[in-house]
Amino acid sequence: MASDLVRVYLPATVPLVAALRDGGELAGATAHAVTPALREWYAEGDEEELEYVAFMRAAQDALRLLRDDPAAPRRRVVVSADVPASQVSVQDRDLGTSTVRLAGAVPRRAIAAFHVDEADGEPVVAAAAEVVEQASAGDPDAQFTVDSAEDLDLLWYAPEELDDLLRQ
Repeated sequence: MASDLVRVYLPATVPLVAALRDGGELAGATAHAVTPALREWYAEGDEEELEYVAFMRAAQDALRLLRDDPAAPRRRVVVSADVPASQVSVQDRDLGTSTVRLAGAVPRRAIAAFHVDEADGEPVVAAAAEVVEQASAGDPDAQFTVDSAEDLDLLWYAPEELDDLLRQ
């Protein structure tokens, strides 16, 4: 039943998505979704706006993954997936949080779409990955750099276009 599914946004990198292709599932315990705390924080937002907030937070977490994997192409990846509600739990109750915890890996059949930066955005994304933690700590110059990456649109790929995404 569709109402038993929750749309989650998983931060990823190109190598993590390649592992999904090879292994059939995407490991990732943390994702983002529209949570009750996010709804309360952004009460005037409609469903689409709330989903966009959760999506962009996953894109920012993808910057952290890139920071931790210097060999990965400097392209943010966000994987949209529909998972059973029973596998999603909210750990953080802070007002505005979109962070959720997944009970297990996400199977390829649950993937709704892939979103990835264009190759020509790599310099901007690389700079943002280097300073994402400073931005989170309040550094205005670092926040400007991260905002520049957030201004980039992520390309949309259907699940069956995974090989095309990986050839980019």
